Amino acid sequence: MKKNLLIIGASGHGKVVADIALRMNKWESIAFLDDDEAIELSMGIEVIGTSADINKYIHEYEIFVGIGDNAIREKVYEALETVGASIPVLIHPSVVIGEQVLMGSGTVVMAGAVINCCTTIGKGCIVNTGSTIDHDNSIKDFVHISPGAHLAGTVSVGKGSWLGIGSVVSNNVIIPSGCTIGAGSVVIRNITEPGVYVGVPVRSV
Repeated sequence: MKKNLLIIGASGHGKVVADIALRMNKWESIAFLDDDEAIELSMGIEVIGTSADINKYIHEYEIFVGIGDNAIREKVYEALETVGASIPVLIHPSVVIGEQVLMGSGTVVMAGAVINCCTTIGKGCIVNTGSTIDHDNSIKDFVHISPGAHLAGTVSVGKGSWLGIGSVVSNNVIIPSGCTIGAGSVVIRNITEPGVYVGVPVRSV
């Protein structure tokens, strides 16, 4: 493990990521990269360059993508993988994690989240504030589980999908790749096609 952490993205999501990293008390120093060159400090943490400067820091820093947009986060993450970056997992100290839970690199689990046993979460995912993921879930790469979203047991969520704030997914449900589930929506049966779904229960829009 490297002693320093570099977070790509100094805006809203990146700030929460930085707050988690500080609370983990694992790194001697934390810094940001951001493509907005007008930002010099964020949360009192220095912005030391832009994403184009990655190669300068790859040997001294672990690097985390603090970008909320799933597609952009995936693109930046894959560029980091290509150059051999060390990409950690960030977990807020208040999180509850059951036995036999596996998480891919570049995933962040935020304050108050609960992940129950025998669940697998892919790389580059966001398990946001106060969300719950019950037993035997399969969450693929670059998924965003928004604040207050709740997934029952044996749920499968495909790559790059986004479950909006306060959404609910019933047990044994499959959500394929490339889906957006609207805020407050309820999914009670399998979704078969990518798209945007809203309502109680959800319908395609």
